[in-house]
Amino acid sequence: MGLPALEFSDCCLDSPHFRETLKSHEAELDKTNKFIKELIKDGKSLISALKNLSSAKRKFADSLNEFKFQCIGDAETDDEMCIARSLQEFAAVLRSLEDERSRMIENASEVLITPLEKFRKEQIGAAREAKKKYDKETEKYCGTLEKHLNLSSKKKESQLQEADSQVDLVRQHFYEVSLEYVFKVQEVQERKMFEFVEPLLAFLQGLFTFYHHGYELAKDFGDFKTQLTISIQNTRNRFEGTRSEVESLMKKMKENPLEHKTISPYTMEGYLYVQEKRHFGTSWVKHYCTYQRDSKQITMVPFDQKSGGKGGEDESVTLKSCTRRKTDSIEKRFCFDVEAVDRPGVITMQALSEEDRRLWMEAMDGREPVYNSNRDSQSEGTAQLDSIGFSIIRKCIHAVETRGINEQGLYRIVGVNSRVQKLLSVLMDPKAASETETDICAEWEIKTVTSALKTYLRMLPGPLMMYQFQRSFIKAAKLENQETRVSEIHSLVHRLPEKNRQMLQLLMNHLANVANNHKQNLMTVANLGVVFGPTLLRPQEETVAAIMDIKFQNIVIEILIENHEKIFNTVPDVPLTNAQLHLSRKKNSDSKPPSCSERPLTLFHAVPSTEKQEQRNSIINSSLESVSSSANSILNSSSSLQPNLNSSDSNLDVVKPSRPSSLTPFRKAKALYACQAEHDSELSFTAGTVFDNVHPSQEPGWLEGTLNGKTGLIPENYVEFL
Repeated sequence: MGLPALEFSDCCLDSPHFRETLKSHEAELDKTNKFIKELIKDGKSLISALKNLSSAKRKFADSLNEFKFQCIGDAETDDEMCIARSLQEFAAVLRSLEDERSRMIENASEVLITPLEKFRKEQIGAAREAKKKYDKETEKYCGTLEKHLNLSSKKKESQLQEADSQVDLVRQHFYEVSLEYVFKVQEVQERKMFEFVEPLLAFLQGLFTFYHHGYELAKDFGDFKTQLTISIQNTRNRFEGTRSEVESLMKKMKENPLEHKTISPYTMEGYLYVQEKRHFGTSWVKHYCTYQRDSKQITMVPFDQKSGGKGGEDESVTLKSCTRRKTDSIEKRFCFDVEAVDRPGVITMQALSEEDRRLWMEAMDGREPVYNSNRDSQSEGTAQLDSIGFSIIRKCIHAVETRGINEQGLYRIVGVNSRVQKLLSVLMDPKAASETETDICAEWEIKTVTSALKTYLRMLPGPLMMYQFQRSFIKAAKLENQETRVSEIHSLVHRLPEKNRQMLQLLMNHLANVANNHKQNLMTVANLGVVFGPTLLRPQEETVAAIMDIKFQNIVIEILIENHEKIFNTVPDVPLTNAQLHLSRKKNSDSKPPSCSERPLTLFHAVPSTEKQEQRNSIINSSLESVSSSANSILNSSSSLQPNLNSSDSNLDVVKPSRPSSLTPFRKAKALYACQAEHDSELSFTAGTVFDNVHPSQEPGWLEGTLNGKTGLIPENYVEFL
């Protein structure tokens, strides 16, 4: 398991968990610094000690073999695994040469020692300086805050306001320093993946040149060297994109941290000073407190940021009431009293500011929630997956393939924004879109056309590969076996709505054509993945962890391009009929579906109109006879399960085989297919599983049942009733 990502939003809270995560990153940097220092020492010894070359090479090889990379995130890409494995490969090569004796290359210092010293001094050294600044600001902020909170409320109002302003300035400066330090730590951790390994690769390449007896070994090493070079370049390219995204997020957090606050599992959390009675009087102890509205649980963890350690045992109480403390009743400011069900007496707490007290009060008395619901950061645009949208994409693709398929840097080089917007306004004009025969004029540069295509895809209300499948695609890309990756992505693509899948197929066929001409345009499959990954598979929530997954988004696009014929022209192994897939995609394109609504919901077949009427009458009559007035409400709520039959679908009717009327409650049912849950409200099961208490749910296309004591949602047409 790699190092956990450092979220910028945690800098504001400065929680114990954040401090522990930061310590793990600092320990990794210290470990890397010590290793680089030792590696440099060993390299110099190798150059100077020609007589002891064999022993020096062995020690150098042992040092390489012992070091293990720690990547950020819960999985590694193939490139990262290749880079992480490279040190062991280098060690094996050096061991095989230990019996050979020759002179050391004259420029070894330039290709090996200098870059490592530069990385250690400029990158790790800068991170250490940032840590010193961060520790200094932490001590300054905590000291100022404690001094501020100890001010008497009887001071003049002007003095109190001046003190508040001073604390706000110190808090803001501490927050900015914290963000910059976290950013620097993240940057150094990423940089070491290529700036650390690349000098070693250069050193080995030079070493092979001067070893006549190592010629055959260098020849055998060639394949891995090529693979590693590509992996380093790919990692460097991904780093550049990731760094800009993280830096952009950091700037947004600086400008308005509240808008980018991470959704917390707690209703409210933060530092509070709790009044504790001692034998010599009372004292105020700093605690990190969390409150959960559903369970009314308040957890208090004594913690001192300056020492970085806990000051006692955690305590949890159940909230009974919360009352604002009047200023004239206590010397301290920003206080409120809490009564607990399971603890006698009153707990007096002091917030960090008046606003902080207001937030705690609102959370505990159940007025307004303090956290914002998740929302899509992508604003609604006029772009849609309609006839106009398909016409625009086809025209752009036609222009690229007829006029610019061999242009270098295709899709990577961006056009002038004003020209791109002007072209889009022309293409999105309904009159222009209706002229299907009209191509994009040659006056528009190819880089303008490619930028217009990417911009239109980003203007869609959601990413082309949909938010609800984003995590599933990422998980598929993290699978170890390449064949399993392709199979899983194949299945996921066919669960997309019909229009999304058609647009994706159109785009992947085009990108495959672009990649086939990579010798001219220099756009390989990997390069296209870097360009289109964040566009087609962007996450719904912008966090550092999501940015670190961009490399896996790119891998998904690479797989789609390389396997586009199989993925889009063959049906995956899931036993779905064409009618089922059609209905599922139609429902998904008409309205926002539940998490698994792309699965088959109903089966259609043509029946005469008289037979349809008889079936409807039969269902209505049996329903009226078998259920009470309470069941009628279920009938109304479940009516959305029936598809709307317009004039074009007049010969279609709904048939639900092997199950009784949806009004029949609490039946046993058997699973026809396996299903993997995507949300906590759903059940995972295998084919043949038997469910208890199966009955209609409020979600269209879903049933509710019980499995092993757990109640959850089941896709309607994945089961048959017993």
